[in-house]
Amino acid sequence: MVALLVSTPLLAAELKWPNERIDSWHGFKRHQFTVDGCPAWVVEPVQARPGNPWSWCLEFPDAFTERCAATGLLTNGFYHVHIVVGNTFGSPAALKHFSAFYQDLQTHGLAQKSALIGLSRGGLYAYRWAAENPDKVSVIYGDAPVCDFKSWPGGKFKGKGSPSDWTELQRLYGFKSEEEALTYRGNPIDILQPLSQAHVALIHVVGDADDVVPTAENTDIIEDRYRRLGGEIRVIHKPGVGHHPHGLEDPTPVVQFIIDHAGHPKP
Repeated sequence: MVALLVSTPLLAAELKWPNERIDSWHGFKRHQFTVDGCPAWVVEPVQARPGNPWSWCLEFPDAFTERCAATGLLTNGFYHVHIVVGNTFGSPAALKHFSAFYQDLQTHGLAQKSALIGLSRGGLYAYRWAAENPDKVSVIYGDAPVCDFKSWPGGKFKGKGSPSDWTELQRLYGFKSEEEALTYRGNPIDILQPLSQAHVALIHVVGDADDVVPTAENTDIIEDRYRRLGGEIRVIHKPGVGHHPHGLEDPTPVVQFIIDHAGHPKP
């Protein structure tokens, strides 16, 4: 009996954090609280799938929400979560906050593996945390994701770049010079092997006319390298579309891909 109680995930009704505030997010119950000094939140599905699967939007959780799978996953029994680390480009300090948040979610009974959502620069956040924690991730959904910071914000190829963000990124990563940043080998394009070995499934949605985060400098490289590593990846192209709008008018293909690869049955 004791073993059963320890191994059984908490029910949704039991979710509670110290000094939390309850509100509504797109019609679903949301818990707002603080973890590791950062604001964080968890949104509950009406009925959770067995095993309490969850999706995690690492940056821009309120951008193009209906188009980017989150509400579709909630409707299908996934929890949805976020922790606010600001414009930190997946820096080492940000990854530590992510890990603290993950550990907190584990104590509340959420599944061991998450489906990560990386929008735009959120691709840096998602891939870098996943590469350090491949056993904690089932799927990465990248939407026009930054996969090499030399492309954005660096602007070292054909993309527009962002000089102010490039300067801030170098500061947050602790690079002593631009040369050190340019030779860094911790970008998503460089750290795919742990993900392939852990059988993490990837799905990207990209605009073929994106001149902010050009597909050729980001997703195309991920796709080529991940296939060479034997990993599973699907890329959905939007002809003639730029960096915005993110997501799909009908995000069902992304929602279904995540459901199929998260390994949790229907309620």
